[in-house]
Amino acid sequence: MLPIISPSELKNLPTENLIILDARAGKDVYENYLNKHIKAARFIDLDKDLAEIGENAAFGGRHPLPEIKKFAETISNLGISENNHIVIYDDKNGSNAAARTWWMLKAFGFENVQVLDGGFQNAEKEGVEFSSCEESFEKADLIHKERWLLPVSDLEAVENELTKQSSTVVDVRDSYRYRGESEPIDLVAGHIPGAINIPFSENLDENGNFLSPEILREKYSKLLEGKPENLIIHCGSGVTACHTILALDYAGFKIPNLYVGSWSEWSRREGKEISTEL
Repeated sequence: MLPIISPSELKNLPTENLIILDARAGKDVYENYLNKHIKAARFIDLDKDLAEIGENAAFGGRHPLPEIKKFAETISNLGISENNHIVIYDDKNGSNAAARTWWMLKAFGFENVQVLDGGFQNAEKEGVEFSSCEESFEKADLIHKERWLLPVSDLEAVENELTKQSSTVVDVRDSYRYRGESEPIDLVAGHIPGAINIPFSENLDENGNFLSPEILREKYSKLLEGKPENLIIHCGSGVTACHTILALDYAGFKIPNLYVGSWSEWSRREGKEISTEL
């Protein structure tokens, strides 16, 4: 199953085992969900369900992963079972939290998980049915997992891999943030020394849809030519990095490592070098 699904394909899916997740994030997000969402969609919260936000982002970043047992409870509370087909959307072309949700469900062991191409706006444009009522559903049985099944890297691993030049570290933030021109979210502008910059927005076409798998594969093959094959992907806080991991999977590449702490952790950790291109 490809990790991307179009609105027209969504409309033709059988609903028996289908679960749709609304992963929009930001201000008043739950109120926005209640006001309008794809019919039968269940809301999943970036800060509460997809992260375990600590007191100090220098250790884990702004959106560290929750304990896997806690995420298992979230899955149960959302009524998700192992045989479900799960489709996720947000309103930022997958970069808001849909791709992070996809990554976490895949890392939990789910196979039938897809992100809606173009998200909320594209669904509206293509005539997907919407609702403004509160959705009701039953909890599912708890699924027990001991560990995340997709590869992750911590700060020390990123530093070691860069020192050994045995991995390519990809920073998917906007180029102006990478270059150190300004930083709208974290405390310091710049990038991890040795990381290369491929903004996640380059995974999309002019309409905000994912480029085709063929184009993505050609693009990343050229960008990564001559570099170490092992990839570590990061962003600001481990959310939009999942957008590029999703794109790489869509293009047929092996799913790379996610550095969850990302720039929000590295830039706050005492003693870590910071590079700019000013």
